[in-house]
Amino acid sequence: MREELTALRDEALHAIAKAKDLPSLEQVRVTFVGRAGRLTQLGEQMRHLPKEDRPEIGKLLHDVRTAVAASLDARTTQLQAEAEEAELSQVDPTLPGVAQATGSLHPLQFLQRRAVEIFRRMGFALAEGPEIETEWHCFDALNTPPDHPARNEQDTFYLPDGRLLRTHTSSVQIRAMEGQKPPVRIIAPGAAYRRDEVDATHLAQFTQMEGLYVDEGVTLADLKGTLEYFFRELFGSDTKVRFRPHFFPFTEPSYEIDVRAAALGGGERWLELAGCGMVDPAVFEQVNDRRGDRAFDPHKISGFAFGFGLERLAMILYGVPDIRMFVENDQRFLSQFMP
Repeated sequence: MREELTALRDEALHAIAKAKDLPSLEQVRVTFVGRAGRLTQLGEQMRHLPKEDRPEIGKLLHDVRTAVAASLDARTTQLQAEAEEAELSQVDPTLPGVAQATGSLHPLQFLQRRAVEIFRRMGFALAEGPEIETEWHCFDALNTPPDHPARNEQDTFYLPDGRLLRTHTSSVQIRAMEGQKPPVRIIAPGAAYRRDEVDATHLAQFTQMEGLYVDEGVTLADLKGTLEYFFRELFGSDTKVRFRPHFFPFTEPSYEIDVRAAALGGGERWLELAGCGMVDPAVFEQVNDRRGDRAFDPHKISGFAFGFGLERLAMILYGVPDIRMFVENDQRFLSQFMP
């Protein structure tokens, strides 16, 4: 058996040295030291040897296995280096690199982050609420009468259990007042849903950003100062802002906000961008009834609310002619907003 082991070692080392690539070297390994390899089979014959020969033959078997394993490792390293060198020889380092495509924020997300950042600097906290709402949070608490057109099934998505998809994020304002006492200073960006026919200026799902500030002594001057600061930070210091009287069920007095700025197309025309007003005392009373206290006593506190659609704002700011482009996920369109 000594001669067999010695001959097998020499044969294995010769075969390893002759292997020209990694697949052929793997075949040599399987042939000699695999589970059914020749060296493995020879080692199984140890039990048939006389006891006095086993120590010597065992040591020789161990030495042969070690020599073959070391030779396999050395040849593997050598062949891997040769393969890498051959592969690199095909690369021309003087060729220009291939640019990797990079992503960016969606234009609406980018605009929302800018708006949130500005309001945060004024002390507003970010608030969220469910998109599936109750009628009370979406309409009753906001002083919207039962016969108001917005509550019609042709305008609102109702669910079989009587709940609905919120038509505005004003419901988040109600939930914020339910959950905390004054002062309340929040902004509530998020999705809203209405049964609008989808066209160049309307979507059934759109993004609103609303705000609420309630405390003692809040006045119309605070509302005007807050929104004028916001739009000037967003569009530039030369931005002009005006307030036109309007009607909303949940604010009194109420205003539409027009803005004129160079960033919005030359700065020569007024554009309607938002609605706002002082919170109607009836809204505070609804919240008090739900809370079971007088935390929002309209004789002691006051507040203002505002809201605007991000899609309309983005369309004007970026010169986008069709609102549907924001939801089509066309990379040719979205790539224009990459930094």
